[in-house]
Amino acid sequence: MVGGGVGLGEGTAAAIAAEGPLGEAGGPLAARPKAVVLLSGGLDSSTVLFQARADGYDCYALSFDYQQRHRRELVAAAMIAQVGGALAHQVVRFDLTQWGGSALTDSAIAVPEDRPVATMGAGIPITYVPARNTIFLSFALAYGEAIAAERVYVGVNALDYSGYPDCRPDYLAAMGEVFRLGTRQGREGQPMTIAAPLVELRKTEIIQLGDRLGVPWEQTWSCYGGGSLSCGRCDACRLRLAAFAELGREDPLPYETRAL
Repeated sequence: MVGGGVGLGEGTAAAIAAEGPLGEAGGPLAARPKAVVLLSGGLDSSTVLFQARADGYDCYALSFDYQQRHRRELVAAAMIAQVGGALAHQVVRFDLTQWGGSALTDSAIAVPEDRPVATMGAGIPITYVPARNTIFLSFALAYGEAIAAERVYVGVNALDYSGYPDCRPDYLAAMGEVFRLGTRQGREGQPMTIAAPLVELRKTEIIQLGDRLGVPWEQTWSCYGGGSLSCGRCDACRLRLAAFAELGREDPLPYETRAL
């Protein structure tokens, strides 16, 4: 078991010895521990998949088709799962448009455009999907327990876009208790942990981490729109563009506009 509670930083998993094929030194090969990685195909979750691999985990990617505005991000997730070395990539389908409540699940609610980056953390934005991360983490918990995973990796970030209530450390700590108390694995003293290695990083720092890990930014997708080009006007695009610009670089994705 790697650690306990909620892991909010980077870490390296200890390999678990297992009987099986012999390694070069003549001893048994170590079985790599398993992790479920929530993968949207965006900048943050793609970095987390590569981090989980670097931490020594066999990764089982989990994406969601919840009838969001477009499926373009799922195309990106499939590509990132492949290049990121995931052993499996599951897509769970359900329909959150039945009750809406978000610009991402209700076509009658407009996605905000051209908002100044500095104001994005003020209040909970209309792109917040009610309880979405709780739903995602619940699926990840079930999947993880079924495959005897040790960790669930999630790419939440509280610094650059702190308006989302389910991207904050106190929320992750509470979900860690759910993981511990709500599963047989947890009750038997081996709870899955939640790893959120990006939660206290700025977007520029996430890009720098992804650079070191080899994340192919040109294959990721962050835009709330589903066009052939990223719009450059929604909050997700503007945060991403601003971070690359702060680093003195150009985002390799094509955009309809790059004006900030």
